Order: sequence, then C-alpha cells, then structure tokens
Amino acid sequence: MRLWHENLISHLPRQQLLGQHRECCALRGNGWGKPHSTVNYVFDYSPYRLFIYHQLIMREMQKRGYRVDPLWEDPFYRGKISEAHNENSLYANEHVDELERPLYPEHSPVYLKECLDNLSEKGIELPRIQE
Repeated sequence: MRLWHENLISHLPRQQLLGQHRECCALRGNGWGKPHSTVNYVFDYSPYRLFIYHQLIMREMQKRGYRVDPLWEDPFYRGKISEAHNENSLYANEHVDELERPLYPEHSPVYLKECLDNLSEKGIELPRIQE
C-alpha cells in the first residue's frame, strides 16, 4: 500500500479512498515503525504528520457521505489495540505549527506522476493533476 499524493485525495475512487483510510488506521496503530518499502518515509516524521494526512482522508470520506469512527479524530488515538500516544511520542520534537504542503516532502511532482501511473495501471484514469 502507499499513501497517495495528497493532491489526489479528492479525486480517488471509492476503493482507493477507503483503502487509504484503512492504511492510515494501520499505520497510526500497530503498523507504526514496521518497515514497508512504499511507506517507510512516513516513519522519518512525527506521527502527528500522519494524523494530519489522515484528517485529509477522513474529510474527503465525510464529504462523500461515509462515516468515520470519531475516535480517529483524536490525534493521540492509535486504535483499540495500540497504546495511545502521549505528547512526546505524537509530536516527536516536530514543530507542528510549521507543517508545509505537501505534508510529506516525498510527495513531489515525480511522486504525483508515479501515483497517477500506478492508478492508470489499475485502469483508473484521473486528470493530470498539477502539484
């Protein structure tokens, strides 16, 4: 699984959007820190950054009429099995009021093209979205 470039979120088909929500939930929970080639970069940043990204996903889901468990709206929440974050583990010395867009610098124009190509291989054609 991957985290789609954030400029694609509002254009993702239902399956990819809901899959992205599941991926965010997994990464915020026991998946945090577990290596996976396409999302390893996420662990270079604070879990709060992933929470902000997940909020983008949840907002889009709500716009489309999907329900999101309100527990995921809490940045400290990590699922029913994982221990909740505390201030230190959530923010990890990151200046959260200085987060820029895209949230992950890895989500570059090259990554946007990779995501579009990946979707195209699945038969999903989206407009060429600019950075």
